[in-house]
Amino acid sequence: MGGPRAVTSWRGGIFEPKPYMNSALSLFDHLRSKVGWDFEMLHDVHERIPAIDGVWLAKEVEQYRLFFLEDLFTPEDQDYFRQVRQICTTPIAMGELWSNPHEIIPMVKDRLVDFIRIHVSRMGGITPCRKLAAMGEMFGVRTAWHGPGDTSPVGHAANLMMDLNSWNFGVQEYAIFGERTQEVFPGCPEVRDGHMWSNGKPGLGIDIDEELAAKFPHSEWGFGGAWNEVRRADGSIVRP
Repeated sequence: MGGPRAVTSWRGGIFEPKPYMNSALSLFDHLRSKVGWDFEMLHDVHERIPAIDGVWLAKEVEQYRLFFLEDLFTPEDQDYFRQVRQICTTPIAMGELWSNPHEIIPMVKDRLVDFIRIHVSRMGGITPCRKLAAMGEMFGVRTAWHGPGDTSPVGHAANLMMDLNSWNFGVQEYAIFGERTQEVFPGCPEVRDGHMWSNGKPGLGIDIDEELAAKFPHSEWGFGGAWNEVRRADGSIVRP
């Protein structure tokens, strides 16, 4: 065998599950002991750890009373959520990788998740997502639509419209857009004092200035730059 692999061997660095989990638990402990209990904590595992380690982590974080623990398992491993429910009460969020209602219905019906984190365009748009939100309402499952920085302003406007029309709204992820983006997409939802505000215009309340958009062509940096290649110390690939 060769010598140890340098941590700079891969652009995204090295990721190992156990050091990651220990670090996360240390962070939660520090925040609760130093800052207190009067604020909410959310944590995204991003399906990066072995499923059985995810069961252990969900049990360990219960004491820190997270608002939710997100994407603990991949969609193909979601039967492990049943084990989590048997051993702890950690709130679970799941869904940004779901692309079919048949993946979601058993999870909601059997109360295996507490928040649905669906990416609206991935699921087919507002209509199917609104139906799933209504189903979640009957089972006490709240919404937390997927809204990172690589979701367009149109996607965020769609999330906001569903938030305003769902009794079981939970929380909304949102990205603060730069001045140029707001000029290209007039009517961007605004965030003030921790709340997202609708502009009250018809439809989603947002438009696109195509002439202005042409002045800002798409960068080749793209999604690959946002998600660098991350590997374990032995060189095996880690989910982005």
